[in-house]
Parts: sequence; structure tokens; C-alpha cells
Amino acid sequence: MSSAITCGEATIRLLAKYGVKTMFGIPGVHTLDFCRGLDKGVRHIQARNEQGAGFMAEGWARATGEPGVALVISGPGVTNASTAIAQAYADSLPVLLLSAEPASYTIGKGWGVLHEVTEQKKVTEPLTAFSATAHRAQDVPELLARAFTVFVSQRPRPVHISIPIDVQSEIVDDEWQPVIPPTLPSASVDQVNIVTKLLKGARSPMIMVGGGAWQAGNELTAIAEQTGAIVIASTAGKGIVADNHPLSLSASTVRPEALKLLPEADVILAVGTELSETDSFVERMNFTGKLIRVDIDPTKINDFYPADIGIVADAKSVMKQVHAALDSYNSDRCEIAENRVHEVHAEIKAGLTPSERQHVAVLEALAMVAPDDLIWAGDACQLVYTGAFAMPMHGSRRWFYPAGYCALGNALPNAIGAKLARPDSPVAVLAGDGGFMFTMPELVTAAELGLALPVIIWENGGLKQIQDDMDGRQIARVGVEGVNPDFVMLAKACHCHGVDTHSLQEMQDVFQAAFKADRPTVIVVHEQRS
Repeated sequence: MSSAITCGEATIRLLAKYGVKTMFGIPGVHTLDFCRGLDKGVRHIQARNEQGAGFMAEGWARATGEPGVALVISGPGVTNASTAIAQAYADSLPVLLLSAEPASYTIGKGWGVLHEVTEQKKVTEPLTAFSATAHRAQDVPELLARAFTVFVSQRPRPVHISIPIDVQSEIVDDEWQPVIPPTLPSASVDQVNIVTKLLKGARSPMIMVGGGAWQAGNELTAIAEQTGAIVIASTAGKGIVADNHPLSLSASTVRPEALKLLPEADVILAVGTELSETDSFVERMNFTGKLIRVDIDPTKINDFYPADIGIVADAKSVMKQVHAALDSYNSDRCEIAENRVHEVHAEIKAGLTPSERQHVAVLEALAMVAPDDLIWAGDACQLVYTGAFAMPMHGSRRWFYPAGYCALGNALPNAIGAKLARPDSPVAVLAGDGGFMFTMPELVTAAELGLALPVIIWENGGLKQIQDDMDGRQIARVGVEGVNPDFVMLAKACHCHGVDTHSLQEMQDVFQAAFKADRPTVIVVHEQRS
């Protein structure tokens, strides 16, 4: 290092060496020493709320699989960002929350210093792979080494590292260097042979695909075709095997028509999925066949759904081994499986509610004119719930729907993070009118960046899902019918374009034009008009 620098600046330099190009946050008096190192190889994006910054970092991670980084102040910065960190934990995303903390000699004292949380790391401990405070400058490279090892060599989870203001200002004389992380585990030959034998002997195999299999799409597609296996994805696994493949039922476990297939399978290969309740919303899925679980997380092998065969390893490497071991094997059951998939698709279509039919009409109209490589950043809203099984995806990391933690307000900042991470890929937002308001100020961030984002707001009169739930249980509606703003005027006030659409054709035209605009375009689509 040519000259001594502060720990804050050295931290940013080290992150750049780990490949970090962009950080999201709002500077404060407690992060000034970090700011010395920003815009010197690392770009800083000013969010309008730390929750938005956390969601932007999450969007970066969702789009790429690379760590997204949020830089926030101590105290309220951490608590504001914690919702996004919890969602990254639920969806196994590599996000680093880098925060300030009051001076190290005040921690735990309760003296009432600025931004005080008596022990800040405990706020995020349940939401992270680990949360730690650096008590001296030399702790920082050790903690970052540990964080980046988590991100690339095991089930990725968010990490929170706090650096107190006095530690940030310590002088660093040596050059910090990144570590080389360990390689991912793979399966043994014996394990692969057992899996291959079970798949070859299966009369009605099934493959359950989760987000942990995002790099194994080619291998899983080939294995399905070789064995005649029906493929069902989690919401995070949607598109890994293309939704338009004749063996794919997309992310349809939320549908009873798909759930009734499960006991028909005599062998189930579950890859990179925790078989979560929030993908099916039933207490327990009815598996009766042999269950093979492949997961990087050893705790998932024998949890709620104990495996008959469990393999703790990287999904892509195992699927590559299984595909090779199947060799020239080709089942004669593919046509039967394809017909069964066709039947279930027809049953799902026939079983749609009137609202879901409107959703499907909108989604089909959008899919008709959407770019092939479009990334959809979805919020928790009814249009996205239906899209999980009805919107076709043909690749991994293109459908963002955080079904697990299911926080509101993620879609817009997720899209900002994704677009900055993958500037050559088109990105669009699907949000409900209620959820959109949680992080609405980030429209200004997107406008400031000049991002060509179509922002579709599904306007259905408030928190419609909870309205329906209250109506279904004969509970008088309370707190779910608040007035909406004029979204078009709101968009223009935030330096964006805004259009209130009146037909599917108008929606399509505005949607296509939005990808060529010089700023975001808010597109309001009304449930009763569509």
C-alpha cells in the first residue's frame, strides 16, 4: 500500500478485490470513513431508504448469484435494512450488510450514544449466516474472508458485519488481500450409482427443482428427458427447466391439480430445494415414493421430509454425474409423462377463479410482447401468485418472487439492483398497489439512474388477498381498503413516465415502449378493466 489509509477505506478496497463493483445505501455521519473509499473502483448507489438499499443488494444477488452489498449506518440503518436481509436469508441469497456501529468502547454500555443498539449484532443474528462486530481493524479481513467463503462454498446466506466508528478510523499500513474459498463438495460414485439405479427402475419418476439448482438446468432437462420424469419447480426454481418444456409443470405446487400428482411418483429427485411450505401452502406434501435429496445444506437432507437417499453436494456437479451415469438410457415413459403434464395443465386452466382468469389474460398479453431474456421482479401480490404457475420462464434467475419471507415492497428495488447488475438484460416490475407503496420512493432512485424499467402496478383496490381472506372467513374488512394515490401523477412527481391503461392492447404498447424510455415508466393496470 503506497500510504497508510483508514480501516474504512481499506475495507472498501478489499471488497473491490473480492469483485464487488456496486454498493447500495445512504451515507451518514457514522459511515464517512467508508465513503473515503467509494467511487474508487466501487460505485455507490444512493437509495431513499435503507430497506430499499437492502432490497437492491438482494436484487443484485437474485440476478447474478454474486454477492450484493448494502452499506448502512448503525442503529436505524441496520433495522431498516433488516427486512431485506431476512428475505435474503429465506431465499438463500449472498448479501453482505456492511454497517457502522457506535464506538467500540460504548457497546453494551447503554450510555445513550447516537444510533445506539446495546449489542447490534444480535439484531441480525437470526437473519444471517453470521453477524459480527470488528473490534479492531485486523478483524475486518478475517470477517470478510469468512463471509465470502459462506457465499461461494455452502448454502449462501446473508452476512452482517459491523465496524464501529473508532475502528473505521484506525490506520491500516498493510495491503489486505482476498482469500481463495474452498471448492464445493460433490457426490461419490456409489451415491451416483444408487440414484441412477432408482431413476432407471422408476415407473413414474418426478423431479422437484429448487433455486439451489440454478446452474444445473441443462443437466436436469436432459435427465428428465432420459427418464421420463415430470418436473415441478419451486418459485425460486422456476425456469431452471424451461416452463414450456413438455415435461414441466412450472412452479405449480400451489395448485391442488399438481399436488395430487405427488403420490403417483415412485421416485422423487429433489434438487436444491427445501420443499418449503410456502411453495405449496399445505401442511405436508404427500410423497409416497423413494425420496432422493441433493442439497448443499446438510440440514435439509433429513428435516421435514427425510430422504431415503441424501447427498450433500453442489447440485450442478451431482446432476452432471447422474446425467453421465445414465449414459444412453432412454425411458419409454416420456410420452405418458408428457400426456399427464398436458392433462394437469388443462385441469389448472379449468380450475382458475374469475380473478385468476384476469391475471392469466394480463400475463399472457405481457408474455406475448416481452423480450425473451426478460427478468421479472415480482412483489407479493395476486398477479405474481398466479404468475408462479402461469407466466412462462425459460431460464434461471429471471422470476423474482420471494414466496418464503414474502415481504412487501421488494419488487422495485429488486429490479434496480438487477438492472445495475445485468445492464444488458431487460428488467420489469410486477407489483400490487399495496406493496408498491412500501418502497415507492425508490422510483426517484431509478429515475436518477435513467433506468428503462416498466413498472406494472396491479391496481385492485388495496390489499386484495387479505380482503379475500377476510371475506372467506366472514370477517368484516378492516385496514385493507385504504385509498390509493394517483399513480400517474405520483410517477411524474418522481421524474418518471406514467400511464393509466384501459385495455390489454394499450398495456402491451406502453410496456414495449418502456424498454426504450430514458427513465422508468409506471404502467397502471386495473383488475376490472383488464
